[in-house]
Amino acid sequence: MNEEIEWWDYDNAAEMAAAVAGDIGFIIESAIDARGAAVIALAGGKTPIPIYEALAAAKLEWKRVTIVPGDERIVPLNDPLSNVSMLAKFFLPKGARVMPIVPNAAADYKAAGRSADALMQDLHWPLDLCLLGVGSDGHAASIFPGPDFDEAMSGPKTQRALGVMPDPMPADAPVPRVTLSLGAIAAARALLIAVRGDEKRAVIQSAINQGRASPYPIGRVLAETELPVDIHWAP
Repeated sequence: MNEEIEWWDYDNAAEMAAAVAGDIGFIIESAIDARGAAVIALAGGKTPIPIYEALAAAKLEWKRVTIVPGDERIVPLNDPLSNVSMLAKFFLPKGARVMPIVPNAAADYKAAGRSADALMQDLHWPLDLCLLGVGSDGHAASIFPGPDFDEAMSGPKTQRALGVMPDPMPADAPVPRVTLSLGAIAAARALLIAVRGDEKRAVIQSAINQGRASPYPIGRVLAETELPVDIHWAP
């Protein structure tokens, strides 16, 4: 079990966004100082949008930053469900490289996953940062219960991404996904989690207490991660 997990509590979403954006900015600067570039994976969904608004306002060497989505819905780039399109809106104008990981016409989710994995193999590894959200069902990135859960959790160590078919399908986005594997997330140089609401806090705390035996994907992720993890929470 990872014993270096620290909670950071805020009064509201804006306060959390400023703090998390500051942490991400520091991680990017440190990576650029160390090797001239930064590669980060950012979460989709609505919770991190204020974080990205604050981060995009930071004066960083954006041309040295590569951003990939930690997970992606298998939809066209112009679909409102596309995570990379949301990230591109914030960071392409700053000069960052925002990398799509799903082919625009992917009908086979397994093939889409293999394509994403091949793209990830070309990146500097491990990631300098992985920012995760957590669902009320305990999923992290797009590691959901379903037929591909075991592969996402315990596939080859060299596998960085894979296609997944959630079961049951999430009501807000009922489509197959591509996600970072547990191994790719756990290997990141820094892991941050940003969540809102009492329900998600309770799920994460239960997952931490259960460790590797947790039925929640986030529990397994946290148990496998050896570096310190910061969990940022706001009501």
